[in-house]
Amino acid sequence: MEGQFWKPQEDGVKEICGLLQESSVPSLDHTRVWQQLQRCNQSPDFNNYLTFILCQAEGQSVEVRQAAGLLLKNNLKSSYQSTSSAHQQYIKKELLTSLGISDRHLRATVGTAISVIAQQRHIQGWPELFQVILQCLESNDYNHMEGALDTLYKISEDIPEVVDVPAFLERPINVFLPHLLQFFSSPQAVLRKLALGSVNQFIPLMPTALCMNMDKFLQGLFLLANDSIADVRKLVCAGLVQLIEVQPSYLQPHMKNVIEYMLQANHDTDEEVALESCEFWSAFCEAQLPREMLREFLPCLIPVLLSNMTYADDDDTLLDAEDDDNEPDRDKDIKPRFHQSRLHGGVDGGEEDEDGGDIVNSWNLRKCSAAGLDNLSIFYGDEILLILMPLVQAKLSNSSDEAWKEREAAVLALGAIAEGCMQGLLPHMSQIVAFLVPLLEDQRPLIRSITCWTLSRYSKWIVQAAGHPDGQAQFDNVLTGLLRRILDSNKRVQEAACSAFATLEEEAAEELAPRLEPILRHLMYAFGKYQRKNLRILYDAIGTLADAVGGQLNEVKYLEILMPPLINKWQHLPDSDKDLFPLLECLTSIAQALGSGFAQYAEPVYLRCINLIRIQEVAKADPGRAGVAYDKEFIVCSLDLLSGLAEGLGSSIENLVSRSDLRDLLLQCCGDEAPDVRQSALALLGDLAKACAFHLEPRLADFLSLAAKQLGSEVKDNVSVANNACWAIGEIAVKIGKDISPIVMSVLSCLVPILSNAQVVAGEQCNHTWQAWVGLS
Repeated sequence: MEGQFWKPQEDGVKEICGLLQESSVPSLDHTRVWQQLQRCNQSPDFNNYLTFILCQAEGQSVEVRQAAGLLLKNNLKSSYQSTSSAHQQYIKKELLTSLGISDRHLRATVGTAISVIAQQRHIQGWPELFQVILQCLESNDYNHMEGALDTLYKISEDIPEVVDVPAFLERPINVFLPHLLQFFSSPQAVLRKLALGSVNQFIPLMPTALCMNMDKFLQGLFLLANDSIADVRKLVCAGLVQLIEVQPSYLQPHMKNVIEYMLQANHDTDEEVALESCEFWSAFCEAQLPREMLREFLPCLIPVLLSNMTYADDDDTLLDAEDDDNEPDRDKDIKPRFHQSRLHGGVDGGEEDEDGGDIVNSWNLRKCSAAGLDNLSIFYGDEILLILMPLVQAKLSNSSDEAWKEREAAVLALGAIAEGCMQGLLPHMSQIVAFLVPLLEDQRPLIRSITCWTLSRYSKWIVQAAGHPDGQAQFDNVLTGLLRRILDSNKRVQEAACSAFATLEEEAAEELAPRLEPILRHLMYAFGKYQRKNLRILYDAIGTLADAVGGQLNEVKYLEILMPPLINKWQHLPDSDKDLFPLLECLTSIAQALGSGFAQYAEPVYLRCINLIRIQEVAKADPGRAGVAYDKEFIVCSLDLLSGLAEGLGSSIENLVSRSDLRDLLLQCCGDEAPDVRQSALALLGDLAKACAFHLEPRLADFLSLAAKQLGSEVKDNVSVANNACWAIGEIAVKIGKDISPIVMSVLSCLVPILSNAQVVAGEQCNHTWQAWVGLS
């Protein structure tokens, strides 16, 4: 084949190497270099040149050759399938020949490129791949063994299933696994690490070959348990954790030794090893193994977890803990946010950070230990209190300034056990809350912030106790304390207090009504001082308040406090600013809560939403003409706010709908390719059907056809979209009745399979399907 005889032109190699060299110089114009590389990329044999430079250009620097390999990898991801067969053959041959190339950086790049090709075509049409890897593993040459193991690890990481698929007469894993297990005893740490890392990739699949060699694998794990290299010990812990998650029965005969090892590893001098071993305790609880297996170790384990919950001296949180609200927010501190599309009859749930901190921060030993204690409290219940509480009390009673981290960890522990040990703590809850409230004034911001989180974990009890006189006073103390912390000068404390207050709001509901004025004044004062990051959390607290108290918010004195700052922000944020998202969500809750009381603010809000949808629909087709980049979140949030207006204003929204092109925009959104756009659009369709159905009638057949389309064969993939479609169809059927008779049969034919398949829909979804069925019938 011509690809096997392809030879590079010297001038071409020189030009590409020069460009790659220039791309590594920070001071040069990378835009020009990139454009020239893109021009070279138009040549059908450009990837051949990159392959040659990576594998054979020995006169070039490692940096240039590695840059060629990384560019090759990216090109293979996007264009390998369209590359000619001859050129594919050249690339594959050169890469396999270079598995044992002398420089380890280049070997790693070669392995990455091979893995990309394997992902594109799996192993079909490349019988040489595993043959060459096997030859390298058996070669006794370090470079070849390491290159082969690294490549096998990358393939196993990206597409582990292909190693257990019959190919060329035998499953590759049957051949490779014995070799991998042999490398566990290699004197070379890198080979031990790559071999163990590769086998670990197969555990979730639990192929037959691994099951049959499980005793040898476990022997290998125990052999490596005290390896001198931390990365290997970490992989041992990871393997044991995966085994207990996937197939705990294999570990049961060895459980005592495994637990003793994991306790030892929790003390490892390398924090990553300690962190990986700490994952074992949560995995043990979730595996629902017999409690007796771990019970005898609880007196040793619980102190270890509590000790590891103390902030490490190098924890990034300690460095940021003193940030006050005059410090500008950094872009990296503002985590991505994801709007939950409107779902009729569903319950939205958010992720909660284990220790009430910023979930942008990386998972670490402290958080993992807190999660482990949380899971142990749920698994063993109150019996852990006899071990834990004396330790907690001892830490809390040490008031020295040097011991503040231990006090903070003790407060974290009290929050971690809130769910699992509530019955045992009930007789002491008044004392616990009474002890925690003064800590909201502690001089250490991290103690103030963790106290906010821990109090939020006991919100249900605090609210329930408010029915008694003493409990009422305590509820007021907690509420006042959190409101004060919302106005804290420390940004981390502000965040924790806002989140804790939102949790308390959800539990308290009508208990907040008599206290609305001071609550609103605190929240709106915070609105004036918060920066972008915490402002998003504050929007959530305001929206949660509106959800909690509902129509009780609809009083002039409250609206005069609440609305002016929100409307001012609404008017000053440009249409392309993503800070509009949380504001749109907040206004959605307020519109629903105020009902007709929102009428005085409705028109500008309604028109802004229509305009945002219009702009984004243009941006989808032509960002240049729209002046903004397309972002479907603007459409989703705007549709949801319009739903909130329709729900709150009822038939009063008819005046706004009649003077706009909402119907046509909505029809477009109901057919959008993005499921979350369709989900919110169908929710609005149902709300408009309830409020002013006659405005839909000119396009009713189109709306119903699009709604019915959501009930087809792919319901399982988008259950929430189908749920809203059923609900909207039902509302239209109830409001319009016989006028939809021409398309009734086509819609009913979609509902029948859903109602007959309980695995597709359940609960509210099934109710909405029945509602649609009854309405149409």
